[in-house]
Amino acid sequence: MQKIAVLTSGGDAPGMNAAIRAVVRKANYHGVRVVGVSRGFSGLIEGDFKPLDLTSVGDIIHRGGTILRTARSAEFLKEEGQRKAVAQIEKKGKEGLIVIGGEGSFKGASRLSSMGVPTVAVPATIDNDIPCTEYTIGFDTTVNTVVDAINKIRDTATSHERVFVIEVMGRTSGFIALAAGLAGGAESILIPEMGYDLEVVVDKIMRGLTRGKLHSIIIVAEGAGDVIEISKKIKSMSNFDVKVTILGHIQRGGTPTAFDRILASRMGAKAVELLLTGRTNRMVGIKSSNITHYDIDEALKEEVMIDLELYDLAGILAR
Repeated sequence: MQKIAVLTSGGDAPGMNAAIRAVVRKANYHGVRVVGVSRGFSGLIEGDFKPLDLTSVGDIIHRGGTILRTARSAEFLKEEGQRKAVAQIEKKGKEGLIVIGGEGSFKGASRLSSMGVPTVAVPATIDNDIPCTEYTIGFDTTVNTVVDAINKIRDTATSHERVFVIEVMGRTSGFIALAAGLAGGAESILIPEMGYDLEVVVDKIMRGLTRGKLHSIIIVAEGAGDVIEISKKIKSMSNFDVKVTILGHIQRGGTPTAFDRILASRMGAKAVELLLTGRTNRMVGIKSSNITHYDIDEALKEEVMIDLELYDLAGILAR
């Protein structure tokens, strides 16, 4: 294998650039040339390729986002679009492909592999909702971003003796909310995987008030419910001064943490190794600090489960 391509797809995640850098430099070490595909699968269909060398990936390990940019491609969801992508890969003489992204990107990687393109996927999504890996690239940075926001909001909440309801990302998963809520000392954490009773939430706030607590922080994953309605109900049930903060896309950006940079570097390098040893339809993961790999299709059949012990611990410590 002499030429490979790399793309980033779906939502951006801090650490994607570190993964791109690792792919290029690991491949270069083995005498393999790399091209970057702009705008994910859309760029693949259009043949929007550009050479990547040691210089082009210099000074990017600390940058958030992705230098290759990303997009969601409706055309690629259809077989005709997929065939166009394969044709572009063959036309450009590329012998392998590394896809960096989340679940949708993994499905695209699997499809290309089934059509004869040697493909390896690297998990990069702030939601941490990919099976067969304990961490995805970008999750740690996002959790730290949310915790930093909680710390700042807590100062205001204490000064004004208020309840703050903070919405974080997570339409179908509560991994960000749970990790950030536990690390940030939130009084309650509402996630889509678990039901909740606002009377219990209010009761916990009241108990804290009787102990002399001056504030309360409630973390809500966006998929757990309408944060505005939740705040209104808490206010009507308690007569507390309740404020809402929606962190939004601030959670996606920013300098990746050391953990995410190292994780991305290890995963990107492993992806190159897999291609060079003739493997395809594989995803890279991390288990017990070891970089591993799995069949993409088998991995996607598994369900990603929230850590119930961690959820229970968060509730205990917030008493």
